[in-house]
Amino acid sequence: MVQKLVLPLYPRMDKEILYNFIDVEIPDFNPEFFSLWVNGIIVDHKVELGELSYVFCSDEYLLQMNKEHLNHDYYTDIITFNYNLEFSLSGDLFISYDRIIDNANTLGVSIFDELCRVMIHGVLHLIGYSDKTDKGQLEMRRLEDECLAKRKSST
Repeated sequence: MVQKLVLPLYPRMDKEILYNFIDVEIPDFNPEFFSLWVNGIIVDHKVELGELSYVFCSDEYLLQMNKEHLNHDYYTDIITFNYNLEFSLSGDLFISYDRIIDNANTLGVSIFDELCRVMIHGVLHLIGYSDKTDKGQLEMRRLEDECLAKRKSST
């Protein structure tokens, strides 16, 4: 008799997370690390990964998108386009790497930490969290901190 070995130890990654770079380079960017970490957060929230794409770009590129798509004339660190279907998390997350660097310097944190915070911020929006109110902002920051703490398990 042949026994089947089933190892449900790791979440299935049938769908991949895509990373695109438009007019920016991120030194030492490790897509495997980010995919494991982000997918783990998605699984923790009992949501299935659909199609997720990160697009890293410059301030000017994201400013133009902000003007064209949201009618906002200001710099931002992230714009999230939600394409979720039922229980499947899908979207495009456009992130200004220039804003990441500037915010990290202003906040006195590492560029890596700020990059991770903004990346997971967009995912939390796709999961359904909002930061439109003071209470929502506090909850979002608490969740970001929890997610950041889970990075060590993704290495």
